[in-house]
Amino acid sequence: MARWLVDSDVLIDIALDREPHVDLSREAIDLLQQERQQLFIAWHTASNVFYNVRRQANPPVARAFITSLLDFAEVAPTTTDNLRYALELLMPDFEDAMQVAAARACDAQFIITRNVRDFGRSPIPVLTPADALAELSR
Repeated sequence: MARWLVDSDVLIDIALDREPHVDLSREAIDLLQQERQQLFIAWHTASNVFYNVRRQANPPVARAFITSLLDFAEVAPTTTDNLRYALELLMPDFEDAMQVAAARACDAQFIITRNVRDFGRSPIPVLTPADALAELSR
């Protein structure tokens, strides 16, 4: 069973039904659950999701989405050393480096994101939702 870290953008797509991304994002997460893969999020992903969903919907919707997310995803256990590691990655977006550090902390084999371009320095393979679906169907 593989371990997967899910980036904020994929979850926000689902929470807010963002077109044209919601269908592939939802399908990937649903298949990961059906295949009983281990899903993780970074600690700061909850804040990112809450902030974006609250702004475009409302706080109760954001809270409910995160509550349901925690029914099937774990928070990657991170420490100060993981944050130091994120700083060493020198990625264009520090938030993405934090995602990589969280993925490393939970021994994830893959990161699912729509923002593959900014993960060029990631030592962990990064897949779009469509790529994740292809990987799971192998």
